[in-house]
Amino acid sequence: MEINDLTQIILNCSYKVHTALGPGLLESAYEECLFYELNLVGIAVEKQKALPLIYKEVRLDSGYRLDLLVENRVVVEIKSVEILHDVHMAQVLTYLKLSNCKIGLLINFNVKSLKYGIKRLIN
Repeated sequence: MEINDLTQIILNCSYKVHTALGPGLLESAYEECLFYELNLVGIAVEKQKALPLIYKEVRLDSGYRLDLLVENRVVVEIKSVEILHDVHMAQVLTYLKLSNCKIGLLINFNVKSLKYGIKRLIN
């Protein structure tokens, strides 16, 4: 499956979740529902995937976790905040580097229309 097709499926599932629930819930609620929707359409997805930090030859299990890792190719970071800040985008870019993934989606569900809460990031 092409990466653009995969990200479109993720976004379609995100729209379903946002349409059903609307803004105002905790990130964990959106994460569980998006995980469910992706499984429903047959997409391989892992939630709260541990992400070690490797510094030189040292592996540090420092507690970083990806909200969702889709098909081992796309990092999905879920937020439920008033506004996305640069630090949120920096977080996803760092996760992309540490996971060796090329594409990340930063999705803020705490918006009236989800189209205003989506950022696609490329490593």
